[in-house]
Amino acid sequence: METRTERSGLTLAAIVDTALQMAANDGLESLTIGEVAKRLGLSKSGVFSRVGSREALQCAVVDEYDRRFLQDVFVPAMREPRGLPRLNAIMQLWLARARDIEIRQGCIYCAGAFEYDDREGPVRDRLLDGVLRFRTALKRTVIQAIDAGHLRPDTEAEQLVFEMDALFTGLMRDARFLHDARAADRAWTAWQRLLQASVPAAGAPTASSTSRPR
Repeated sequence: METRTERSGLTLAAIVDTALQMAANDGLESLTIGEVAKRLGLSKSGVFSRVGSREALQCAVVDEYDRRFLQDVFVPAMREPRGLPRLNAIMQLWLARARDIEIRQGCIYCAGAFEYDDREGPVRDRLLDGVLRFRTALKRTVIQAIDAGHLRPDTEAEQLVFEMDALFTGLMRDARFLHDARAADRAWTAWQRLLQASVPAAGAPTASSTSRPR
């Protein structure tokens, strides 16, 4: 028999999942306790008792998005050898997730950065922390690729991370705003070109030796 604690946990997961879908489609500022309750057939007090304030719900959504993003992109990529294989796996998984999820639903990080670029508070802090941790992990992987000799020794890690992130942002705009069905393919081609400019003249593996994201 299901315990009350188990039922409460399932309800909380459903609340956060529903709120995440709403935020991905319409932005974090679109979230309200009342609308989430309506969609789930719960009372407002029932939702409030589990998540607290609207701001707490927004923070829970950012945390859940961050968890799913890491699970889909970084966890499997970390199984690859250090250096270019791992860096390329991150980009491949990142673009695959964009094709399967973000292009259809929206990206909390991309949209949230514009929603909260001139706001202060816990939600912005959560978003900023997630983006900075992601970019720090990217930079560490780039540095490992440089140390392994897979990227040129004069490669500027922060510049490459900026270009990788900008590539993804451009993909999201073209796919969702311009409705370019080939945006993900263009992003993969751009990544290959970026790598070709960063690998040593000979002897290092390149992105073209791996499959594109499905």
